[in-house]
Amino acid sequence: MKNMNIPFVDLKAQYLSIKEEIDQAIANVINETAFIGGSYVKAFESSFAQLYGVKHCIGVGNGTDSLFILMKMLGIGIDDEVITTAYSWISSSETISQTGAKPVFVDIDEYFTMSAADIESKITQYTKAIIPVHIHGQMCDMDAIIALSQKYNLHVIEDCAQSHFSELNGRRAGTIGIAGSFSFYPGKNLGAYGDAGCILTNDDALAEKCRMFANHGALKKHQHLIEGINSRLDGLQAGILSAKLPFIVNWTQKRRHNASLYDQYLQNIQNIELPKVRKDSRHSYHLYVIKAERRDELKSFLNDNGIETVIHYPTALPNMECYKYLGNEEFPVSTANQSKILSLPMFPELKETDIQYIASKIHHFYSS
Repeated sequence: MKNMNIPFVDLKAQYLSIKEEIDQAIANVINETAFIGGSYVKAFESSFAQLYGVKHCIGVGNGTDSLFILMKMLGIGIDDEVITTAYSWISSSETISQTGAKPVFVDIDEYFTMSAADIESKITQYTKAIIPVHIHGQMCDMDAIIALSQKYNLHVIEDCAQSHFSELNGRRAGTIGIAGSFSFYPGKNLGAYGDAGCILTNDDALAEKCRMFANHGALKKHQHLIEGINSRLDGLQAGILSAKLPFIVNWTQKRRHNASLYDQYLQNIQNIELPKVRKDSRHSYHLYVIKAERRDELKSFLNDNGIETVIHYPTALPNMECYKYLGNEEFPVSTANQSKILSLPMFPELKETDIQYIASKIHHFYSS
């Protein structure tokens, strides 16, 4: 098989597949100068909420802001604690600190998601919420997490930045806790062409508070009921997201199909561990992450053969310098994974021949 060049994600290929729709959406927003608020933002919020099956979608500037806004509007602040996973992007924890609360980390399970069995031991009189992160597109053990939240009267805010349309027991990510936080960063399963995010919730009062806080504390211009922040989904990004929305279900199916091809072609390699899928769940495969022996050597070898891979994430959150003040607690699973995890190319436009080529190179690396 001749050498190929396979990017980690190919946003250009996605654009070319729906170029007419994207170009028209951008032109419409520019022609109407609907850059802040307006009909295109409202249309996307309504369409996404309807397709997802929730009452409220509040568009915001990015996924990080959506977490911060939710915690602030749930009254979380100084002297409070919020429990989240040791394995995620820093947005999941830094937003806790930004409210004045303290992040409390929990190690992960075999699915890369926060270990529900370890949560209860971290709950104190100061705990106000749990932020489960549905990482890679894999949902956490929400039955166990919701049971704990009800036992201790805690909010559950779902971090769905990587789990658009993931499901567990027939329920979608972001619809089980009080609210879901979503990112539309360009590389996400549903991605804008810049920073963008949203909040999904069925709670009427929370939705109104979040919309107000994200818009300088006002639902109407100059009528500021509270002090807020400036975090709004802009019209261009809303138009682009609306153009992509009719394709997201099909794109998600293609991701699942590509994951099944990876499973098929990589199944007999003893030196790697394929991603596990939780029972009764539908993984949306934002990422396809293997655990590999001699990971760094493999990554270099694949790069030399035209295959771009990424490490998500090289350092577990509690092992980062910025969290040293929390103490020296150990997170053995997250820490052990630091030297093993490797994300392989994953996007809807990936072809079976691409996956065969990637698998053949991984086979060759370990056989030699």
